[in-house]
Amino acid sequence: MYRKVDPTPSPPSSFDLPFEGQLSEDNRWVIMAKLIPWSEFEAEYAQNFTVSTGAPAKSFRVHLTLANTSN
Repeated sequence: MYRKVDPTPSPPSSFDLPFEGQLSEDNRWVIMAKLIPWSEFEAEYAQNFTVSTGAPAKSFRVHLTLANTSN
């Protein structure tokens, strides 16, 4: 099952980091995340699921993160 998620990612300033740090807008990962067309990937990813059966799917960004950390 697929449920539409909020396409607006959290701004870097909203992340809590240890020692009261904050992500910089100049951080290479923050810059890269802004360049990726997340909504296009999310739309294509959503086509793989039904809207009425099965457990709810994770969002594309979460799935991508989990797929890259499981190795």
